[in-house]
Amino acid sequence: MRVLVTGAQGYIGMHLVPTLTARGHQVVGVDTGYYADRQLYPAALDSHLIARDIRHLTVDDLRGFDACVHLAELSNDPVGQFNPALTYEINHAGSVRLARLCRQAGVRRFVYSSSCSVYGAGTEDVKTEDSPVAPLTAYARCKVLVERDVAALADEEFSPTFLRNATAFGASPSMRFDLVLNNLAGLAWTTGVIALTSDGTPWRPLVHVRDICRAVACVLEAPRDVVHNETFNVGDNAANYRVGEIAAIVQRAFPGCRITLGPPGADARSYRVAFDKIRERLPAFCCERTAADGAEELRATFQRVGLTPEVFQCRTFTRLKQLQYLVSTGRLDSRFFWADTPVVR
Repeated sequence: MRVLVTGAQGYIGMHLVPTLTARGHQVVGVDTGYYADRQLYPAALDSHLIARDIRHLTVDDLRGFDACVHLAELSNDPVGQFNPALTYEINHAGSVRLARLCRQAGVRRFVYSSSCSVYGAGTEDVKTEDSPVAPLTAYARCKVLVERDVAALADEEFSPTFLRNATAFGASPSMRFDLVLNNLAGLAWTTGVIALTSDGTPWRPLVHVRDICRAVACVLEAPRDVVHNETFNVGDNAANYRVGEIAAIVQRAFPGCRITLGPPGADARSYRVAFDKIRERLPAFCCERTAADGAEELRATFQRVGLTPEVFQCRTFTRLKQLQYLVSTGRLDSRFFWADTPVVR
């Protein structure tokens, strides 16, 4: 297939592009370059990269593609709360506009990177794709709205699929230290203290970033009727953890570190998720890496790159810090458009 990947320079995109290329697909990436200032370790995209905001894409840009995998949104709850109105403009309106343009351009498949954060808060029930959603933040609410509005576009010629990813972890050139396991591992390596911001009781399902890429590839390669207008939770039933359990996994990979707890109720997000549907409908998919594997991988990566506290705290690797910096220095305007067009890398 000829596949357009938005957010190709991001945390997932840096793995997804080579994953799809290795499977024989022709991949073109799109990225606005918010986080291109620095990589944790060198990596090259094996594809042509279009440096452009998704809000500037046109129908002509999308003609000739068989599929679009859409990753390019403001990427987590803190970023969404930084400017909720702009989050709706980019994540909701921008994503639905892109889907409409794909449909007009004859792009037959559209894979949307959603999130298990749509399940929101607070019960002991295990959430399936049919469970009511209860988003707590602008970021999660936008995911729900995009799923609703893009699903309404589905027809015989346009086939969307929605992947509700568990919380990602694992090393990436475009690293994110604002994800729970990655953050705790970075704290362990640089400070020797695995400092939780909650009391450790909230639930989080986890999935390795490379397993997310495997899920995308399986959806693209599945028969249309299996994935047409379907929603899949992406993860593994065995990978639902309390945050305190994640900290203990990290502690085993980084011996000698101690764990400290935050106040109870500091994070209202808590959800356990069932992942039976994706295994049943897409038997080629399974999660190959556990949280323990991820913690060991991160320790080896930090050793290889010589991770320092300064690099761990670098604004580029925490999405909110980077966007605040770009706005405060005038590189981005009030709508997160570049003051100067970024150079194609």
